Amino acid sequence: MSQKLFLILLLCCSACFTLSAQDSTKQKLMGRSMFDTSASKPKPKLEPVIINSRTTLPPDTAHSTSIVKKRVHDPRKATIRSAIIPGWGQAYNREYWKIPIVYGALAIPVATFVFNNKYYHKTKVAYEKVYNYSLSGDKNDLAGIDAELLNSLTGEPFTLSTYSTYRNFYRQNRDYSVLWFLILWGVNVVDATVFGHLKNFDISDDLSMKVKPTFNMESSRTNIGLAFSLKKPEHRLKPLPEVR
Repeated sequence: MSQKLFLILLLCCSACFTLSAQDSTKQKLMGRSMFDTSASKPKPKLEPVIINSRTTLPPDTAHSTSIVKKRVHDPRKATIRSAIIPGWGQAYNREYWKIPIVYGALAIPVATFVFNNKYYHKTKVAYEKVYNYSLSGDKNDLAGIDAELLNSLTGEPFTLSTYSTYRNFYRQNRDYSVLWFLILWGVNVVDATVFGHLKNFDISDDLSMKVKPTFNMESSRTNIGLAFSLKKPEHRLKPLPEVR
């Protein structure tokens, strides 16, 4: 009799435990819709955000907003680069079409320098040899004069004053070539600097012009004034969409 009573109590306890477990499971299922698939969705991966050419990761929060700062064009870099290498500043300003113009302009004084320097040395040698011949009277001192600097009719050298004039002429032109090369290099630097500043200049629709008539009481004349309103450029930070 006691064994039967013990088995009945054991069965009752097992039934109560099973019913309580089913009730808790049912309450959990009722708290969430069967069409809710949010639990099965993987958590979105946060992409790195580039700020000022540096890679950083945004904070891992439920609602976070990251910003991207626009790269600011620095005119000083354009100036320094053009001063070091011609055309480098124009490349930094993204004006690549100016690079052939810069090197074409600089090539002119370089070519004139090479030409005038060549004939300066030739006329200098001819002047020295004619000068030595005028002192010694030995025609062997005339050997070595370039054929282009001899008289085409007689094959004889020109006078000492003629070679002196040509020598000074080619030396002067050579020095002018160096001067023009430096001037054009400076123009290249100025161009890169000016257009580097214009990169940050506001040329949008925010520019406005107003025409306002006024009346001058002293002269009793009607004047028309022209006013331009220039808006300073603003570097705005562009927000990224929220990560959910």
